[in-house]
Amino acid sequence: MPKVKTHSGAKKRFKRTATGKFKFGHVFKRHLLTGRSKKRKRQARAGAFVSDAQHHQIEKLLPYKE
Repeated sequence: MPKVKTHSGAKKRFKRTATGKFKFGHVFKRHLLTGRSKKRKRQARAGAFVSDAQHHQIEKLLPYKE
């Protein structure tokens, strides 16, 4: 069997934690921030974890991520 390729976009956006979860940073923080509320911008600073419903999709994109 040939090797499975890692998705280039996904490897830049997700990190696997020691427990096997995937961590990512929120999007929409670069420009046009004046129209967004302080709460929305503050919450976007923090990282988040991929939900259980989408975990299997990220695992397919990142087969060798440790």
